[in-house]
Amino acid sequence: MRLTSSSFNDGDPIPERYAFAKPDPESRVTLAGNTNPHLEWTDVPEGTRSFALICHDYDVPGRGDDVNQPDREVPADLPRVDFFHWVLVDLPPDERTIDEGEFSDEVVAGGRDQDVHMGRHGLNDFTAWFADDPDMAGNYYGYDGCAPPWNDSILHHYVFTVYALDVDRLDVDGDFTGHDVRDAMEGHVLAEASIEGTYTQNPRLL
Repeated sequence: MRLTSSSFNDGDPIPERYAFAKPDPESRVTLAGNTNPHLEWTDVPEGTRSFALICHDYDVPGRGDDVNQPDREVPADLPRVDFFHWVLVDLPPDERTIDEGEFSDEVVAGGRDQDVHMGRHGLNDFTAWFADDPDMAGNYYGYDGCAPPWNDSILHHYVFTVYALDVDRLDVDGDFTGHDVRDAMEGHVLAEASIEGTYTQNPRLL
């Protein structure tokens, strides 16, 4: 399989319009366009019965002590973990494209509804991130874009991966997560393809 995007090139910075947050000279960060990027996949294997899509950032600090603190940077050698930005399953087997803005074109405080016109959306990790924020708390289904700590000393990397599966419906239900989908896909992946972009809100790295 091969995955491409007209929204950004593999390995290049992701434009702000696809991010959840962007740098701001007065408040350090502000909300951005949060538009889902265009994705297109080809060379699909025979026997594909559905697709799943995951976008994750693998550079998220494993501890939050230094995150967004004005007197320090998050150290580069801090252990990092995955943060899921998009979890979508049960895309039809004849589907080959997701249009720019098809699933998201703004930030929705409290998150979007789970219902979509195609496939099923799982929870992304903004659900846990905003759990204690009275203005933003809620269930965040579908796509919400880049929002790395504004004081992180490293670029963050965002990987969009499409999986061709040998099942019509993935065995996940309810408020499923990226980890749930990864577990459920084991033994059912016929092929996969990825594209990766970078993003930062640290003025020193821009």
